[in-house]
Amino acid sequence: MAKGYRVKAFGGPEVMVWEDLHLGALPPGAVRVRVGASGINFAETRMRAGDYSGQELPFVMGMEVAGIVEEVGAQVAEFKPGDRVFGRVRGAHAEVVDCDPEHLMRLPDNLSLAQGAAIPVGFLTAWHALYTVGNMTAGERILVEAVGGSVGSAALALAKQAGCWTLGTASREDKLDRATAMGCDAVVNYTRESVSERARALTDGAGMDIGLMTIGDATATELIDAMGMDGRVVMFGSTGGRDISFNLRIGILNIQLLSMSISTSPAFMARTMPAFRARALPMFASGELVPVVDTIMPMKELVRAHAMVDERSHFGKVILVNEL
Repeated sequence: MAKGYRVKAFGGPEVMVWEDLHLGALPPGAVRVRVGASGINFAETRMRAGDYSGQELPFVMGMEVAGIVEEVGAQVAEFKPGDRVFGRVRGAHAEVVDCDPEHLMRLPDNLSLAQGAAIPVGFLTAWHALYTVGNMTAGERILVEAVGGSVGSAALALAKQAGCWTLGTASREDKLDRATAMGCDAVVNYTRESVSERARALTDGAGMDIGLMTIGDATATELIDAMGMDGRVVMFGSTGGRDISFNLRIGILNIQLLSMSISTSPAFMARTMPAFRARALPMFASGELVPVVDTIMPMKELVRAHAMVDERSHFGKVILVNEL
């Protein structure tokens, strides 16, 4: 019988309990994966705490997986036992998880399972935000909030690969240093200086073409003020507050406010997943894109790992691994 981390009551990291899971027979349209690695996302700390819209109890932790296919349902033709795969799935902080094959991809041979587990949520969210929603093109100026986070570091990697100029923000100097080492063209500590003033100074007053709003109320005004003519603000995070206000000057500059969620957007499955398979996977296979992994820990240290994510001291992904 497989085990996993189940949450039966909202609270701190201690509410996650390693216990038996009763998976039952594999549905005909599903893929059963032996979990080799699973990433932790900031959203999961909010789920655990009861601060995530629509989350019901009980549930098994984990939103992304990399592992080995153990069994495929009778209706599944694209995968077979033994395949190395990765993708988005609920309940991945476990030994085994059943997955929808539409959300799975084959893991390039050059990547470890730990690296594979760093891709699904961060890179797919960043791709959806930059390409599907933001319509990023080469040469544009991209403002990445929380550049040290899972999505932020992935967005930085994608924007640089696309030939864009990047400005990254964070509240810690060590994260800004890491972003600079990744190739970020300019960085700003948003707790110490004005993001909008810095952005305009660096762009000769032109402002930014795309701004990724991942923090919310605490930084929203500064991000919007940093945008240039016809700028696109892509909104998908609220770690600093959900209620935002803005000046109606956005109408004069024709700034677009674009909200998104990869969980509910029809365009995610229709456009983002096919584009990611066709364009991003070869980049990972060639080494042109590299997953951003900060720390690798045993799965049974999930409680300690969540405490680390709560502190926001990491850059990129914290990964949990099982012995296979």
